[in-house]
Amino acid sequence: MSAPRRYPSEFVFSLFALAITFVIVHSIYVLDVRPKAQVILAEQRAGMLRDPNYIADRSFYVLVKDYEQESEIILFIWALAIIGYKAKRQSRERKTLEGELLALPEGMKILPEDAREYTRQIEGLDQERRRMLLPRALLAALARFGATRSVQDASTVAHGMCQSEAERLDSEMSMLRYIAWAIPAIGFIGTVRGIGDALGQAHKAVGGDISGVTEGLGVAFNSTLIALLLSIFLMFLLHQLQLAQERLVLDAETWLDTRLIRNMQAR
Repeated sequence: MSAPRRYPSEFVFSLFALAITFVIVHSIYVLDVRPKAQVILAEQRAGMLRDPNYIADRSFYVLVKDYEQESEIILFIWALAIIGYKAKRQSRERKTLEGELLALPEGMKILPEDAREYTRQIEGLDQERRRMLLPRALLAALARFGATRSVQDASTVAHGMCQSEAERLDSEMSMLRYIAWAIPAIGFIGTVRGIGDALGQAHKAVGGDISGVTEGLGVAFNSTLIALLLSIFLMFLLHQLQLAQERLVLDAETWLDTRLIRNMQAR
């Protein structure tokens, strides 16, 4: 039984989420964050020129004003959207485990001759539910049991379906892992750029104007700070999603063993 075709819909959702996130975040930066950050920086420069002992207050707008921080936030929100999409699918799969897919009376055994009847029960589900892990594993196990009249063969097929699903779910996490790596990488790019800008303004610091150096160092440290904070939170959510996926596969295998395989009987 082939795996469900989830890739196109998830791919389209990912592109749509990225486009919407970019438009919203970039609009906020252009209309609000950067104008306010420029005003605050101008006030801080004036304060430094007036008073050598002036200490500027840390501002959220200055902290996140640069292009590196904007890119990190866009990637972070995009990752949240993908995680939410996957979590919703996991919730639907979990509801299928909690439902009653087989109308099997207590103590009733499934014979090879009955496999087709129970198969029709699963095939009567709507298309979305049939694409989920448990119905697919049930259909594959019942089909093999009816064809070979072997409980062992049915068990092997059912568990093979679950292992294939586990591998598929793990492979689909590759984009999220890439985003989790890209966020701190962009932070380090901001660090290099900021230090380079600070060194380029070093000659002004000799004349007493250290504002250029401080701004360059601010870019360096702020981009790394935001990147590390976002990546820490993102990695936590990523591990929680992976844990939920692993538990789903294990629970599906347990369901198949206790509700299907145990009730099969070959004459």
